[in-house]
Amino acid sequence: MVLIKTALFTLLFLTLPFACAKSGAHQDVLKQLHLHDGFKISIYAGSVANARSLALGDNGVVFAGTTNEGKVYALQDSNNDGVADKQTVIASHLNMPNGVAYKDGSLYVAEVNRIIRFDNISRQLANPPKPIVVYNRLPSENHHGWKYLRFGPDNKLYTAVGAPCNICNPEKEIYASLVRLNPDGSDFEIIAHGIRNTVGFDWQPETNALFFTDNGRDYLGDDSPPEELNQWSVKGEHFGYPYCHGGDIPDPEFAAGKKCRQFSAPVWKFKAHIAALGIRFYQGKQFPAEYKNQLFVAQHGSWNRTEPQGYRVVEIKFDQGKPVSEQDFISGWLTKDGDVLGRPVDILTLPDGSLLISDDKLGVIYRVEYHGKP
Repeated sequence: MVLIKTALFTLLFLTLPFACAKSGAHQDVLKQLHLHDGFKISIYAGSVANARSLALGDNGVVFAGTTNEGKVYALQDSNNDGVADKQTVIASHLNMPNGVAYKDGSLYVAEVNRIIRFDNISRQLANPPKPIVVYNRLPSENHHGWKYLRFGPDNKLYTAVGAPCNICNPEKEIYASLVRLNPDGSDFEIIAHGIRNTVGFDWQPETNALFFTDNGRDYLGDDSPPEELNQWSVKGEHFGYPYCHGGDIPDPEFAAGKKCRQFSAPVWKFKAHIAALGIRFYQGKQFPAEYKNQLFVAQHGSWNRTEPQGYRVVEIKFDQGKPVSEQDFISGWLTKDGDVLGRPVDILTLPDGSLLISDDKLGVIYRVEYHGKP
């Protein structure tokens, strides 16, 4: 008994300082972040290693995918205090399970080469069922192989297959494409081409138009090409890769015989290399009215620019259905000295109107709420 008590005391002694130190580090990061007046940011979940895409299930359960971690998490705020107090690993040892989507009691997960489904998951969080394979004929290349996953207004699953390279002209039609399929895996179709790497999309509330981010190629300089926000309109649409970037920049290797006007231009251009990932049109009721139906974008941040940029969440203002301006919503993950404190990935609106933002560098999920004037 004495040995058991001693072992438990030693475990607590070793674990608690580490947990407190980790919490302290998170609070130090929060102090560096800048938000608009009236907004507050806090830690919703503080130990979600490699947290990436987010999805909302029943009863407020939040699901989080990862890439290299290979896990899918379920998070619960059981006492509604704005902090997740229960965390469960739904699955592990998966192949970059970045994308997560939830519908009718089932959790869908996009790995590199397949989409799987966990049925009745909300009732079985403590003992998750074995997954059902929905679709397993996606390419297996890891380069730009991690996938976003969402259900569209048509109740179809949407995802994308990135280019297996920085810049190339893949022989197989499936690469650099946007695709959709039925929840049971049937009726798989390619709906758009020329998309190098999109890891975020959403549908505009007023029009149901599909908007998606696309990360531009590397090694054309620090300020070229711009990252893109695109709007998909018709099946078969082509957005330029690898022939044209940013709507008007011919590729030095692949543009021969092509004109940029042949392809759909972006509806908004971000700065080069900021890595725009998850996006979300705000439809909650907590924020002031001017945020309604505006677009939040997580900028993951540059990896090889001489001076880093990005590492923030921005708001794209829309007017009459079109983007017209961009402004910082949250900044500070990139310090004035060039230190990177965190990297935002995806955005999710909770039923109370607050926002969740995942950070795969710090391994946390933030919660943003509004406490200002109505």
